[in-house]
Amino acid sequence: MTEVKIENADREAGKEFMPKFDSNGLLTAVVTNAETNTVLMVAMMDQLAIARTRETGIAHFHSRSRGRLWMKGETSGNTLTVKRILVDCDQDALILECEPAGPTCHTGASDCFYRELVDEGLKPKSD
Repeated sequence: MTEVKIENADREAGKEFMPKFDSNGLLTAVVTNAETNTVLMVAMMDQLAIARTRETGIAHFHSRSRGRLWMKGETSGNTLTVKRILVDCDQDALILECEPAGPTCHTGASDCFYRELVDEGLKPKSD
């Protein structure tokens, strides 16, 4: 039990990057536009996605639907250049501040949050 407290203290206050993955080896990554702070998308990252993102400066994720590593924009060309990575207090979520090269959403929208829930349905978000 003491080891968990030490680990949590190290993770929460230390300087070492110790990502805390869930039981599937994943953590949540929120992607924002580095210039406007708009939330562009939310995705999952595993250890390989984090490593590849840090190596290349281009956002990589773990695609649950594809079951593999996925570079954002690998087919569309709409990559995300990572400017900064923020780590939350217990290291189980990241914010990737990025410069998008085109629309972020696969639908062609600038971001994946283009609708809002109103009453019982969805409508285009109002700015």
